[in-house]
Amino acid sequence: MKKAGIALLVLALSANAVFAGGGQQGGSGGQPTIGVAIYKFDDTFMSYTRNAIENNAKGKAVVTTVDSQNAQPTQNDQVDQFISKKLNSIAINPVDRTAAGAIIDKAKAGNVPVVFFNREPFAEDMAKWDKVYYVGAKAEESGTMQGEIVAEYFKANPGADKNGDGVIQYIMLKGEPGHQDAELRTEFSVKAIIAAGLKVQLLAEDTAMWDRPRAVEKMDAFYARFGDQIEVVLCNNDDMALGVVESLRNAGFFTGGKYLPVVGVDATAPALQALSEGTLLGTVLNDAQNQGKATFDVAYALATGAAVSSTSWTLTNGKYIWVPYQKVTKDNYKNFQ
Repeated sequence: MKKAGIALLVLALSANAVFAGGGQQGGSGGQPTIGVAIYKFDDTFMSYTRNAIENNAKGKAVVTTVDSQNAQPTQNDQVDQFISKKLNSIAINPVDRTAAGAIIDKAKAGNVPVVFFNREPFAEDMAKWDKVYYVGAKAEESGTMQGEIVAEYFKANPGADKNGDGVIQYIMLKGEPGHQDAELRTEFSVKAIIAAGLKVQLLAEDTAMWDRPRAVEKMDAFYARFGDQIEVVLCNNDDMALGVVESLRNAGFFTGGKYLPVVGVDATAPALQALSEGTLLGTVLNDAQNQGKATFDVAYALATGAAVSSTSWTLTNGKYIWVPYQKVTKDNYKNFQ
């Protein structure tokens, strides 16, 4: 089984490799080599980030991108491959942020600099080595913006309080348990609604693991249980929000004036389409283009021996690059298409 697993891994690495700039792995033409591991390719937001990394690498670096298939053991093996091939740097979107410490230990032993992105390692792990960086966005900021979108809607539409009790009854759909984005978006979205002077009541909370089909199933069950008691649905990302919209559409919403506000995060193309159709109340731009560009810029600086501070990005605490979020609603969604 072990030999078969190694063989499959080698095939996966070959199948998933993306060579930017027309070079060959190994850095022919003098281009540096960068390994990129994505927690799973079929995550909508991460597909945008991956494309941004690869597009920015064209003509500058040889980038090998692999799909970790949402399995940390698979990603660990891929990182081992990157280090054994002595790539110039690696960029990791970890499956499990708690695994970052072990990855850093291996990278340090092999002297291969690392930039993590989108899933933030613990501070104590980031402090293990001076050649470790992180690119992402502050999740509490996205949660706050979600809550502000909801608060603005309820203040502008008093009838959205369907039972007239002065309390917003809500459903929360979370991403991966323990993921900092899921936890902070959940916490700060509700805090922002309360900070706007509104009262809230949680009807139910569950995880759909960032996944649209799971969100459809969860929302089907929520609506069967709570029906029209539900006054708003908050989702930690757009894929889940679109799953909620799909479930509600199947229940007869978004026609004949029957409406339920739903908010997400990421401002993906399908979410922008939903905004244009009036089925999504709002989302928050999680800037995949700039996260991808910043990730490549840092990995490229590390691969070429340049100072990360020489890039165009602002470093916080010497290790972190934060890409800001932006609110997206029906009033401004065209600016993000």
